[in-house]
Amino acid sequence: MRAVPLALPGLVLIEHRRFEDPRGAFFESWNERAFAAAGIAARFVQENVSVSAALVLRGLHYQIPHAQGKLVRVLAGEIFDVVVDLRRASPAFGRSLAVSLDATHAQSLWVPPGFAHGFLALAPDTRVQYKVTDFWSRESEHTLAWNDPALGIRWPIPEGGAPLLSDKDREGALLAQAETFP
Repeated sequence: MRAVPLALPGLVLIEHRRFEDPRGAFFESWNERAFAAAGIAARFVQENVSVSAALVLRGLHYQIPHAQGKLVRVLAGEIFDVVVDLRRASPAFGRSLAVSLDATHAQSLWVPPGFAHGFLALAPDTRVQYKVTDFWSRESEHTLAWNDPALGIRWPIPEGGAPLLSDKDREGALLAQAETFP
């Protein structure tokens, strides 16, 4: 695998080594030794899969306390994946970063604790798998407003279109009012 550091401190795009033959393909999506060698020492306690219709927007989610590191990859379809640095001590506090992930490329995104995370499904029946480093906690859950102008996120929503949102995601807090990490 190849670990590619991204523009925000701690974010890493993992390009998995893919082996193909006439039967299909194979790649290791998680190898504790290889990830540790790349500087990612994570212990995962839960794995989740979401299934979304095109233009479903999930996020931007995070937990305080019980912050979660996330290893995100797409099993089917494609997503516009977004993270926001919510660590006040970070030189990148309040900055967002987006990457496209799809099922045809053997890639994962490592999102360390301290970031809000969300994505827009770009294809029907998009399936996203993510491992997390702490358990989900309803009491710790927070949502950052996906459309906060202060974040400057340019979601690829067709002109005149609108994302499909849960009530929780529709009511996210603006960065200026959001609870953040030290």
